[in-house]
Amino acid sequence: MLLRIDPEKPQPAFIEKVVEILKKGGVIAYPTDTVYGIGCDFTNKEAVERIYRIKNLSRHKPLSFICQDLKDISQYAQVSNTAYKIMKRLLPGPYTFILRGTKQVPRMLITHQRTVGIRVPQNEICLALVRELGSPIISTSASVNQDEVLSDPVEIDKKFGALLDLVIDGGILASDPSTIIDLTEDTPRVLREGKGPVDLFLAKH
Repeated sequence: MLLRIDPEKPQPAFIEKVVEILKKGGVIAYPTDTVYGIGCDFTNKEAVERIYRIKNLSRHKPLSFICQDLKDISQYAQVSNTAYKIMKRLLPGPYTFILRGTKQVPRMLITHQRTVGIRVPQNEICLALVRELGSPIISTSASVNQDEVLSDPVEIDKKFGALLDLVIDGGILASDPSTIIDLTEDTPRVLREGKGPVDLFLAKH
């Protein structure tokens, strides 16, 4: 099912409708500031398992999740002073940060190194969903494989619609992935260059 939501001013009634689906263990496709994501309430183990099956992912590949803001991140990750300063400047934005996870994160979402991947996208729809839900939302790309990331919600509905409870139509997106930055050590490391610029970032650190 496709649901058109205004990407600039998400309609509150529609956000509430989507959150009700998430609270019941639903899995949805939704826009971010990079690519469309497939997600669920990260506290719902059955829904997370569904995403692994939908994407045909190894259980050894922990999924990233979206928080609503920097304060929210501190519940789920250990944030050093250096990490805080970097994230404060870059968020919300097209970055995924690798951090040490806290006990608030479900075990299946933490790597053997006790790290997590966290995003705060600059997208009003997904931030409204996280705020209304009150907990993070899983974020994995709506992709058929590594080379085919879907940017059109109509195409996503055709490919995944039967497996999802809802596809949010927030417009067609460019298929640029997020930039991944490891902040687990004192010196930040860029693990993947994506939409988020790193030249400014590296110049200042």
